[in-house]
Order: sequence, then structure tokens, then C-alpha cells
Amino acid sequence: MDTSEFFERAEQRLRFDVPPALTDPTLLPTSGDADTDEMWAMIAAEFPLRPAAVLVPVVARAEPTVLLTLRAPHLNSHAGQIAFPGGKIDASDASPLDAALREAEEEIGLDRAFIEPVGYLDLYATSFGFRILPTLARVAPGFELALNSSEVDDAFEVPLSFLMNPANHQLHSKEFRGAMRSYYAMPFAERYIWGATAGILRVLYERIYLP
Repeated sequence: MDTSEFFERAEQRLRFDVPPALTDPTLLPTSGDADTDEMWAMIAAEFPLRPAAVLVPVVARAEPTVLLTLRAPHLNSHAGQIAFPGGKIDASDASPLDAALREAEEEIGLDRAFIEPVGYLDLYATSFGFRILPTLARVAPGFELALNSSEVDDAFEVPLSFLMNPANHQLHSKEFRGAMRSYYAMPFAERYIWGATAGILRVLYERIYLP
């Protein structure tokens, strides 16, 4: 699938409808996997509702790439992990999209003038109690980044073709509260992409590439 076909299909399949489960604690996100949904239900019973938004920035190069960050090692959560630009939704944010754009600007200095939002992906819950609404966006080349060292150690690009190839979607498992839970990993060179980031990339693959 070339760049134009990818974005054409994304524009056909994605919308900006905010799922009620993002902010309603009585509703639970669903993954379609019974074990994962059971884990999310356990976490929702223990954690306060924590709505968050991330930007999934696809850079429209001749070979499109996904722009990712390496979180700073001193952060309280997900320290040193590979992530999308993003964070919790503030009361001052007009929408999850606005939160994702604000966080991308604050974390890596990605200017909104280069960003064309396409639509929301499916709501994604994490074991830390966050409910993340990802925004897929087309990013025009030519931008310059300014990393916020208090939040981000590095920013880098990975070919979209690599991340959207199911042969690179490793499925691992680990114990969580007495039961084995599965998660995705997509190692690329020296970068280990896993957890929520890999899970959201898998959701992107399923929404855009599958019939």
C-alpha cells in the first residue's frame, strides 16, 4: 500500500467521534480479547478514570514513516520506553485531538502547521489505568523538532511499511495478577517498541489494512 492509498483508506475509515468510554467510568473499552478485557475491568475497578490522548504521526515521505519518542528515564511512568507524543487530557483542552496536538508541541516541538489530523483510532486502555484515544495524523516533511528534555530523550522515525507488516508483530506474554496476558512487540534495529505503543500500532494495522 503506497502513501496516498494509506491515507485515502484512513480518511474513509476513521472519524472524530469521541467514544463515551473515554470519560465515562461506568463504561469499559473493549479489545475483542476476553483475557485483555478482563484485565482492563480489574484495573478500572482500582484506578480513577485517567483520559489521555496521543498523536500517531505518519510522516508523508516518499516512504512514509511513523514519528516516535523515547521517554526520559526519570519519569514516574513508562520511563525509558518508546511512545507516541501525548499525555493526559487537561480540562483546558477543547478535545482529545487538541490534547494530542498540544502534547506533541510541548514534548517534541512539532509545529501544528505541519499536521493534518485524519481521525481517531479505537480507545486503548493500559495497565496503569489510562484510557488513550489515539489520533492518526499526516505530517508534512520539513518540520524541525525541539525536544523537551524533561519528558523526552529522543525522537526518531520508523518506516510505516515495517510497522504495518504483521510478520513484525511479535506476540509475547507475561504474568499479570496470576494470569498470563499477551502483548505486542515490534523490535526495530536497536529500538524495542512494545506495550501500549505496539498495541496501538497493531490497532492501526487492523483498522487500515484489514478488509
